[in-house]
Formats: sequence, C-alpha cells, structure tokens
Amino acid sequence: MRVTILGSSGQIGAYLTEYLRKKGHEVTEFDKNHDEKEDMTVIPNLKLHGAIMNSDFVFFLAFDVGGSHYLKKYQHTFGFLDNNARMMVNAFEYIAKYKKPFIFASSQMSSMSYSPYGVMKRVGELYTKSLNGLIVKFWNVYGIEKDMEKAHVITDFIKKGFETGTIDMMTDGTEQREFLYAEDCCEALETIMLEYSEFTSDSDLHITTFSNTTILEIGKIIQGLFRANGKKVTLNPAQAKDEVQKDARNEANPYIRKWWKAKTSIEDGIEKVFNEMKKDYE
Repeated sequence: MRVTILGSSGQIGAYLTEYLRKKGHEVTEFDKNHDEKEDMTVIPNLKLHGAIMNSDFVFFLAFDVGGSHYLKKYQHTFGFLDNNARMMVNAFEYIAKYKKPFIFASSQMSSMSYSPYGVMKRVGELYTKSLNGLIVKFWNVYGIEKDMEKAHVITDFIKKGFETGTIDMMTDGTEQREFLYAEDCCEALETIMLEYSEFTSDSDLHITTFSNTTILEIGKIIQGLFRANGKKVTLNPAQAKDEVQKDARNEANPYIRKWWKAKTSIEDGIEKVFNEMKKDYE
C-alpha cells in the first residue's frame, strides 16, 4: 500500500516509517526535518499536494508538540497556535480534495478546553469527522526521540540520569498515566489502516495499554536500570501535584481492543529505550 506519513520525523512517525517499510508498504515521508520543502506551515505546499494525491492512505501525525516541559513553555504562544492551524488547513484541504482515507492523531487532552494544545487537537477532530476520517488518541507513547527539547517523561528521565546523575521531577510523581511503547503503537496503526472499513468515524480509537503507572514508578524503574548498570542515580520528586489529566472525561475507550492489544510491558519497553539511549553515552 502507498502510504504518506505527515510528521515522519516525529517520535511516532519515525517508528511508523521504519515499521511499515519492513511490512512491505511503500512509504512517503513528509516532514520539514526530512526536507525543508516539506514544511506544512507553508500555504500552499505543492509537494504536500502531490504526496497526498499519490497516496492510498494518509497518517496525519504532524503537530507542533512535545512533552510537559515544551507544552508548558510554548502552548500559549502565537507561534504554537499558528503553526498547528496552518498544518491542519493545508493537509485537510488536500485530503478533502482527493477523498483519501486517513487517520488523524489526536490526544486524550482534546476534551480539555483550558489547554491550548487540547483545543487545537479538538479542531483537528472536527475536521476529521467532517471528512469521515478516523481519530486516534495516543496515550503517552514512548520510544527514542530525535528532538530532546520536546522530550517526553521517560526519555527525559533517562537523559537526566546519564548526564547529571539526578532525575529532578516536575511533580511529586503520584499522578498516573497509561504508557504505550512505540512499536506497539505502530502495530495498532497498521491494523487500523488495513481494517479501515471496519471502523466507524463515530468512535475514537484510543491507542493505549489500558494500564496505569505513576510517574514515580517510572522514575524508580529507570533508577533501577542505572543501578543494574553500575551507576548511582538520585530520584528527586517535587512537592507539586499534577491535576491536568485527572479529568472525568479523560477515560480510554476500549473499542480498539476488538482488533488490537498492546504486547510490551512498561518494564520491558523502558529497558529497550534505556539500552538504545545508552549507546550515545558509551
């Protein structure tokens, strides 16, 4: 199948590109970090037009996003809002023109009106529903990240451990998250693509393990991996609590489990990421 991945250099996009190629699909990468002509904020973008026109399926993963540090700093800025609005207008226009089947990557935060990031994702969902596409919501996907300025919690903790020997946390770590290893996420996305006609646009597809882990537990798993490798790392929880994702509307829908279930435990997934990142410090 001819597949275009918008945001192919991002955390999920990079994994998905490699995964689908190994499965025999013809993948077109589209990301400004791959080619400056692939900047989706430039309207119009003739290269984007061609990529979507010649595809059998489109994965819309592109978004100006990062982990908690990045969002806290940038999501209230004009640049953040403008970049994401432009990318959506650009891509959805061509998807609509050629009536392509597609997946839009949203977030469990799309129901939270106090989050600019969540609001922008909600706008993307409305576009998607109007075009009968499918909405997927990723729950804290983790894996190797190229842009550590936008690092999520697991890679951020590992990086801090290697570079400073101290993992300073933003909160007390009692908040719970559902974490998903990137390769499991790729398997879910391919399943949705191949079984596209079986899904309805009325049901959001929540891509997650449906299992909670606290941030403090994540820190202790990583601390244990350092210990097993002969390095002492200090874990420093903060006093603050995180209320952002403690929301009654923030519940994972198990609909996807009829077709797919995650395979990788949180311990095994973190160890895989740790071992890959360790190579950069040897």
